[in-house]
Amino acid sequence: MKMVDYFRIPGISSRSYKVWQRNKDVFMKDVKLNFLPPFLEPIMYLIALGFGLGKFIESIDGVPYARFIAPALIAVSVMYAAFFECSYSSYVRMYYQKTFDAIIATPLTIEDVIAGELLWGATRSMINATVMIPVIALFGLIDLRYSLLIIPFAFLGGLLFAAIGMCFTAITPNIMSLSYPILLFITPMFLFSGTFFPLSALPVPVQYFAIAFLPLTHMVNVIRSLAFGTLATSMVFDIVWILLASIILLILSINLMKKRLVI
Repeated sequence: MKMVDYFRIPGISSRSYKVWQRNKDVFMKDVKLNFLPPFLEPIMYLIALGFGLGKFIESIDGVPYARFIAPALIAVSVMYAAFFECSYSSYVRMYYQKTFDAIIATPLTIEDVIAGELLWGATRSMINATVMIPVIALFGLIDLRYSLLIIPFAFLGGLLFAAIGMCFTAITPNIMSLSYPILLFITPMFLFSGTFFPLSALPVPVQYFAIAFLPLTHMVNVIRSLAFGTLATSMVFDIVWILLASIILLILSINLMKKRLVI
């Protein structure tokens, strides 16, 4: 497969919705269990870090520590939901359950299957954000004027992280190997994307690296601005970065998966 083939526009039809619907139906079978993590996680993080550790931190740029990390928790949840759905979960459906093989035996194409998986990964991110916003709002830590805009933005961000997860699914030799991108890519993003402290606290080269290569940095910036009710002009750069990265990685992930499944 030539390099140009990895970035060829894939042929996707509306039938990819059927894959999304299939995953949604499976999700709804254990809906109470699936809604529990995004409901409990922000409460535990806010109590332990926001209000516990926050007692020893006066403020960050004039913002109470609990309010500073609350939007970042939403961004982290968006990242984890989409990435894990399109890495571990997709790998299980592809390799162990043979779900992909069964679907491809129908009129749906490989591109439809992967597109449906990516859409479902983004939907999982949107669900998590939708559950978390009212929970955090109960603590009075976000401005509800613009916070509802986080929900559609979570879908966009979810597409990006779903594509990242799918790329790793396409190239990883076995499910255990998925621990490497988590250790070397997801965990550094969790720690060094302005989540628990400002990027300005890091050395300048690390700041540039986070802005250039860590998608969570841009997710945190946008969600934090919306949660604070301050529509900063810098959001334009962050949103454009996410859009461009999403388009490139969505195309790449579908073509990589096509190569793996065809072979």
